[in-house]
Order: sequence, then structure tokens, then C-alpha cells
Amino acid sequence: MHPYTYAVINDNRRSIRVPEWLLIIDEIGYRPIDAKAAVHFFEIVSERYESGSIICSSNKGFWEWGSLFGDSVLATAILDRLLQHGVVMNIKGDSYRLKDRKRQGIASHLEVAQAYEKGATIG
Repeated sequence: MHPYTYAVINDNRRSIRVPEWLLIIDEIGYRPIDAKAAVHFFEIVSERYESGSIICSSNKGFWEWGSLFGDSVLATAILDRLLQHGVVMNIKGDSYRLKDRKRQGIASHLEVAQAYEKGATIG
């Protein structure tokens, strides 16, 4: 028996056991973050700082977090706590969700964004 307690996450496809000392925050920046939510996020990170592990995923670079949270000082404080003992894994390329679409010849997000920047219409 493992000495930690676990939370069971069930997303209707599979169940996984996650140690309760681990917090997983997926897709930071996928949706806009208002000032109140940014402060709450800072409080969560600060509370867990050096007492629990956090895994974060984001499609935003660290340099974008100031505008993401609407406050560069707050973003710096969050990143300072996350990165002091953290490991950064930079994964480049298309989303795993697009792998089948690429095989079918459907454009990737990057290709769509690049075409949009050039003024092309997609549809």
C-alpha cells in the first residue's frame, strides 16, 4: 500500500488515481482570466508553494503571462513560485488531438493561424 492517499478522476473514458498532494492545472490561458481569477490562481500557487506539487500546461509562453493575467507583477510572482523548484518541458508541434486530422490532410492549427495572418480565409 502506498503511503499517500489518492483522488480518483473519472472522465467517462477512464479512471486514474492521482496523489492528493499533486495538483494538475490544464490549459492555462485557453480562456481569458479576469483579475479575480488571477488573484485566486496566485493564492493557490502560493499556498502550495514548497508543500505540494503542481503540473501546469499552457499553450502560452511565459512572456505572455503578464497579459494573460492582466498584471505583469502578479504573473512574475506566480512564475517565480512555479519555476523555483520546477522543471519546464517545452513541447513543440501540433496537438495530439490533430494527429488523425493531419493524416486525413486537414490543416493543423499552426497552418490555419499562418494562413490567417497572411489574410487567407479558411472554410
